[in-house]
Amino acid sequence: MDVASQALTGGSHNLSMLALFLQADIVVKAVMVMLLAASFWSWAVIFDKAFRLRRLRRQADEFEQSFWSGGSIDDLYDKLGAKARHPMDMLFVAAMQEWRRSASKGLRADQSLRQRVVQVMHITIDREMERLEKYIGFLATVGSTAPFIGLFGTVWGIMNSFQSIAATKNTSLAVVAPGIAEALFATAVGLVAAIPAVVAYNKFTTDLGRYAARLEGFAGEFSALLSRRIDERS
Repeated sequence: MDVASQALTGGSHNLSMLALFLQADIVVKAVMVMLLAASFWSWAVIFDKAFRLRRLRRQADEFEQSFWSGGSIDDLYDKLGAKARHPMDMLFVAAMQEWRRSASKGLRADQSLRQRVVQVMHITIDREMERLEKYIGFLATVGSTAPFIGLFGTVWGIMNSFQSIAATKNTSLAVVAPGIAEALFATAVGLVAAIPAVVAYNKFTTDLGRYAARLEGFAGEFSALLSRRIDERS
């Protein structure tokens, strides 16, 4: 059986994914390992953010139902206290703490108090959103750089293939195909890492923007509620 027949039947060259990785040059292997690690970490971030955002939306629904149920906000604050578990809880607790701290010190309930409460809520929103957006930038980095890293591995692999052709002076498919397959495999791994990262980044950016708008909306409504209280005390 000649070399070309062996290549077509898999006798001399195994073109499975594992074989392509093991037969690849050390530089191409390093590229593949880097991309696989990035892909693994991206999926870890994706699952973590997906479950966390789903839980936050459910908790926000429960809190808003309690807040707008017609009960006393002082009773709701006493119930939550130090048990605030999610950003909307923390937003409400931070505003109530500033309200009660001013009352305990005998400060006048005027527009300056409203401004302090609003400022506290904005600081709380910024802090909590910064925590929620952690590792989102990693997805953007993987999505933008992984294809180019994979392309680097491909170019390097093709260079090695051309060197093999020059050394053997043989341009048959049996000589060229394995090296080209190894090179293209690096690009494929780069795309496998990049595509989910880009899709997840776009989705989470949109979801986090909506959640931030929901927090801002609650902050505005609560600020209006406190303004009415201040007017009643004036």
